[in-house]
Amino acid sequence: MDAQGRGRAGDIDPADQWVLNPHTGEYELRLTPSAPQSGIPGPRRSAPSPNRAGAPAGRTATPVAPGRAVPPPRRRRGAPPEEPLPGRRGRRPVKQKSKAKKALLWTGGTMAFVLVAAAGGGYLYIRHLNGNITSVSDDGASTGGFQTDKAINILLIGTDKRTGAGNESYGDKNSVGHADTTILLHVSKDRTNATALSIPRDLIVDVPDCETKQEDGSTKVIPGTDDVRFNTSLGQDERTPSCTVRTVTELTGIQADNFMVADFNAVKTLTTAVGGVEICLAKDIDDEDSKLKLSKGTHTISGEQALAFVRTRHSVGFGGDLSRITLQQQFLSALMRKLKSNDTLTNPTKMIKLAEAGTKALTVDSNLDSIGKLKDLGLELGKLNVKNLTFTTVPVVDNPTEKVKATVVLNDATAPTVFDMIKNDVSFTEVKKKASASKNAEAAEEAARLKGTKSAASEVRVRILNGGAAAGSAQAELEYLQNEEGVLKSENAGNADAALSKTTLEYAPDQADQARRLAAVLGLSGAQLKPGKSVTNSQGLPTMTLTLGKDFKGAGVSFTTATKAPEGVQQSTADKVECAK
Repeated sequence: MDAQGRGRAGDIDPADQWVLNPHTGEYELRLTPSAPQSGIPGPRRSAPSPNRAGAPAGRTATPVAPGRAVPPPRRRRGAPPEEPLPGRRGRRPVKQKSKAKKALLWTGGTMAFVLVAAAGGGYLYIRHLNGNITSVSDDGASTGGFQTDKAINILLIGTDKRTGAGNESYGDKNSVGHADTTILLHVSKDRTNATALSIPRDLIVDVPDCETKQEDGSTKVIPGTDDVRFNTSLGQDERTPSCTVRTVTELTGIQADNFMVADFNAVKTLTTAVGGVEICLAKDIDDEDSKLKLSKGTHTISGEQALAFVRTRHSVGFGGDLSRITLQQQFLSALMRKLKSNDTLTNPTKMIKLAEAGTKALTVDSNLDSIGKLKDLGLELGKLNVKNLTFTTVPVVDNPTEKVKATVVLNDATAPTVFDMIKNDVSFTEVKKKASASKNAEAAEEAARLKGTKSAASEVRVRILNGGAAAGSAQAELEYLQNEEGVLKSENAGNADAALSKTTLEYAPDQADQARRLAAVLGLSGAQLKPGKSVTNSQGLPTMTLTLGKDFKGAGVSFTTATKAPEGVQQSTADKVECAK
C-alpha cells in the first residue's frame, strides 16, 4: 500500500495497523485512526520512560534533572554533549529488543503445528479472531485442557466433509465427515521435543460408547461398535469429535488434553496465507482421483493444488492410505519449516492472514474456545525446534482376516512400545537436556540403588499390594513371580490404602540386595525403589512391599520404558526435506 493511502477510513492494509510501541518494544495493533494532531506543539511532559512517545525507536530522551519542569531542548548538531548535573549521572539507554525477536515472541504459535500455529500467530487481534472460532463440547472425554507445567497431548482431526466452495467435487460430496486424517501431537513436558503420531483411518478398532451433549443441553449416549474402521469414530451415527478422543484413549492409553478439527478448506487457506509451501517429488505424478499433476522436482504449492497433494495416494508408495500418510507428513514438515521461516515470522501481512485462516478453519473443544487460550497453547508449542519434532505412524500389519487387503490391525510386537514411549514422555529424537545440579544428584542417587549385589530369587521376601492396577493384578503378579521367576517367599496382601500412578518397592536397608534382585526381575527403575522400612508378613517375618500402580501393564510385563522406537517403525523429523516417491 503506498503512503498516500495510509490512514484512510476504507481499504486499510492490515499490515499498516501494526505499530511499534517505543515504550515496550512490542508491536501493537491499532484498529482506530489516531486522533488529529494539533498544528501548535504543546509543552513537553516528563515521562518515566527513557524514550519519548513518538520519537524514533532507539533514540533516548535526555534525563530530567531534579528541579526541572521539562526536559531540556535537544542540542544542536555538532554541539558538545550536555554535562549531567552534579550528583546525577546520565541514564544508560534501554536496549530495545530486535524486531525479529519480538516477532518470534508474538508469533510463537506459528512455530508449532499447522492449525495450532496459525491460530496462535496473531493473538493481539483478539476481538475479531475470537469471532472466527467454532467450539464444541469435549463431553468429558479430554483431561479438561492442557497445562503449562505438564506434557501436552493434542488430537488433530482432519475430516473428509466436503464443505466450502469447490470441495463438493472431491469424492463423496455427501460424506458426514469421518476422521479421515488423525494425528495425536505429544509435546514433552520440558518442550524440547514432540511426536506427531498418525493414526490410519483404516485401522480396525473398538469404538467405545460415547456420551455427547446435544444442542438443547441434554446428553445422549451413542452406542459403541467393535471391529470397525477408525475413521467411523467421527460422523458415523452422529458421533462427535469427543467420540474420536475416547477411541484414541482406548486404543493408545493416552488421553488428549484438547482436540482440533479442520475440513478441506484448512489446507487451502493456510497454504495460501503463507504464500505457498515448497514440496519435493522424486517422480512425476498424474493422479486423476486427487487431480494432482506435477513433474519431478521441487514445487511451491498452495490452495487447490496443496489439497490435491495431501489427498494423493494412488500415485505414491504402495498406492494406499499408509502411503498417503507419509506424503501428508512430508507436507506438514514443509509447512512447519515455512511457518518458522523469517519470511513468515517477520511479515505482519502474512501473520494476519495466517491468523485469519487458522481461526476460521478450526473447530476446537470447549476448553480451547478463545484466541487467548490458543495463544497460550501456541506459545508453549512455539518453544519447539523442528529438528526434534518426529512424525511417525501407529505400527500396523495387514488384517489377517481379509483375503482382499483393505484394512489394517495393530502390530502387537511394536505398537505397545510406541504408545508406552509417548505416555512416558520419551523423545523419539536424541535431545540434549540441561539438568540442574540437584536433578543430577537425584538421578545419581536413584541409579546407585540398582548397583550392588543381588540375592537369589528364592531369598526375596515380598508382599504385593494393588494400588491402582486392574482388579486381580496383585494375584496375577504373585503367580508370575512364584511360577516363572522362583520368588517363592511372596504373598498377596490385597489392596493398598491409596492409589499410585507409579509402581513402587519399599524396603529396609538390610533388604537392598533383595530389592535389587526384584528390580532386575520386574524391570523397576531406581526411582521406583523406595528405601524405607520393612513390614511383617503373615508368617511374622520382615518383608518388602511391592505396590502395583496405574502403570502396571500385566503380569510379567517389564516396567522398563523403551528409550528408542522399535526397529522398523517409520519416523521422520520436520527439519528434513524428503521427496515423495
